[in-house]
Amino acid sequence: MANSKLRVAAIGDLHVMEDSVAPYRELFTEISSEADVLVLCGDLTNFGKTTEAEILAEDIRACSIPVLGVLGNHDYECGQPEEVARILHETGMIVLDEQAHEIDGVGFAGVKGFMGGYGRGELAQFGEPVAKAFVQEAMNEARKLENALRTIRTDRSVAVLHYSPTIETLEGEPEVIFQYLGSARLADAIDRFEHVKAVVHGHAHHGRYEGKTPLGKPVYNVAQFVLKPLFGKPYVVLEI
Repeated sequence: MANSKLRVAAIGDLHVMEDSVAPYRELFTEISSEADVLVLCGDLTNFGKTTEAEILAEDIRACSIPVLGVLGNHDYECGQPEEVARILHETGMIVLDEQAHEIDGVGFAGVKGFMGGYGRGELAQFGEPVAKAFVQEAMNEARKLENALRTIRTDRSVAVLHYSPTIETLEGEPEVIFQYLGSARLADAIDRFEHVKAVVHGHAHHGRYEGKTPLGKPVYNVAQFVLKPLFGKPYVVLEI
């Protein structure tokens, strides 16, 4: 397997609610027969409640393949992202943040990411302390991603995000909110590494499926609301 292509299924923005009943169990079983790895790109819960995380955790147990992923902004809403991550981790899911992970010759590095904008719209670390703190958060997420990617020793890797590293996959969303949907700083980190073969993210429900970083790394918006109209199913399988 180390020298062959790895089938990576990716889906973002599950938004599991506390009144959901096995919302993804059948889908995860289906994915297990079509892919070698499942990647979840954030907003796994709707409000970051432990009850929501527990419902998703039960469905993840239906997977017979490795599951990796990152949290999204919705998973922070109740102020307990560590608890959400712990519940999911107990199912065997690898919650990416500080460390990369390798499966069958493919490295996976991921962070939630953050807002910040792109090009002339990118917020600079200048002025009021609160503005500087905002930009520092975006810089911290990009730095964590870069550090994780640097540890990968395989010649193929996937960067897993919630926020978008490129404006290209945001097309379809109102332009006035682009700076709230991602940060070019994430692309800066990604483009430092030749081994990155694909980038997956969610968050932009009305965005575009495909884009690229400035140096041409392929970026896929795998928010299920983007995928389902295109492919008739809420996930995509990429060969890495």
